[in-house]
Amino acid sequence: QVQLVESGGGMVQAGGSLRLSCAASSSTLTFDIMGWYRQAPGKQRELVATTTSGGSTNIADSVKGRFSISRSIGKATVYLQMNSLKPEDTAVYYCNGRNLGRDFWGQGTQGTVSI
Repeated sequence: QVQLVESGGGMVQAGGSLRLSCAASSSTLTFDIMGWYRQAPGKQRELVATTTSGGSTNIADSVKGRFSISRSIGKATVYLQMNSLKPEDTAVYYCNGRNLGRDFWGQGTQGTVSI
């Protein structure tokens, strides 16, 4: 079973930056799409950003201009660079990889932005 392992969460002050990384535990699968979702307390999980194997990206309006996503295809690794962070960005961030319609999820990493 392939696992997605996230790292890079933490606590920063508003206006700061965090960089999240997610790597697959095995290279036996290739993901058509990789991306990041987040879930704040009391809210539903929402899409943050995705990127395809062809290089197309989709960024949520709420983070557009502040967050960027990148991917290392050969290493099945995806990154989320988060700049100009706001308290409302506080959430658990989950890595996602999709292979032939099947979703794989990481365990989540906490990102906390203080005022």
